[in-house]
Amino acid sequence: MANSRNDTLNDTVNDIPNYTANDTANDKANGTTSNAAERICYVNGQFVSESNANISIFDRGFLFADSVYEVNLVLHKALIDSQGHLTRLAYSLNEVGIPMPMPQDELMAIQRAIIEKNQLVHGAIYLQVTRGQDADRDFLPSKTIQPNVVIIPQPKNLLENPLADLGIRVMAFPEIRWAKRNIKSTGLLGAVLAKQAAVDNGFDDAWFIEAGLVTEGSANNAFIIKGNRLITKAPNAQILNGITRRAILTMATTHGLTLEERDFSLDEAKSADEAFVTSATMLVIPVIQIDETIIGDGKPGALTKQMRQIYLDTGLNHQLP
Repeated sequence: MANSRNDTLNDTVNDIPNYTANDTANDKANGTTSNAAERICYVNGQFVSESNANISIFDRGFLFADSVYEVNLVLHKALIDSQGHLTRLAYSLNEVGIPMPMPQDELMAIQRAIIEKNQLVHGAIYLQVTRGQDADRDFLPSKTIQPNVVIIPQPKNLLENPLADLGIRVMAFPEIRWAKRNIKSTGLLGAVLAKQAAVDNGFDDAWFIEAGLVTEGSANNAFIIKGNRLITKAPNAQILNGITRRAILTMATTHGLTLEERDFSLDEAKSADEAFVTSATMLVIPVIQIDETIIGDGKPGALTKQMRQIYLDTGLNHQLP
């Protein structure tokens, strides 16, 4: 598999070779790609078709989940709250001792180039930075290892998610993940198992439970509403401090809701008037059932729908905090 990279990861976007429609056609003629409309991705200084986007089998992200990632919302071809995601990326990298591969403004420019090259209107940009690869698998990385960077466009119709009208049903699941969930690590096996268990049992998603308290969803932050009080767990090592979460908290306080960042139990969640989850790709999605307990009247709540609409309106105007 390909191990090549540019001499430096600090090249500007203008210095990075363009991957054009002609290149895609040539690849198809040579049998190296099966779809002329496939996505254009970024790998270590190069824009390449997804079928030619390769990482070494010795990459530590692949072998050890020794990597971090971000998922940035795209609405109407614009990155939403991209600075928040890049700031959190820098935090996660620092926490695990991986150097920032390039200045944040270059990462942002590459993401915008990905949007343009793929004509991405709505969806997400997936960005992953691994510690890199060595000559063989070893728990201890070499001192000369260099990060690998992968960026993938994900087209999705986020504005017309049917779950926004239907709501989701969540299942309580024991907290089995590692202790530093504030780092956006690619070590997501616990989340995968929780989500799969929920679906296997007829639910849509899972909420992790630790010592009787709700931490977060499999890939989202958890909220409940009681009266005019918006309640969600305070940010600490037990949860990821979501970028969408932060935006919702800011909006809630400016629209008459009283904010309570604190622990809440599974029983308290089940007695809530409304509940919802937030993430970069789900935005705001109502929760209408927890285990066998129906929340409210079993339909998406009025305040939840209001929060989603405010978030969409603000995001479409590119005014998210």
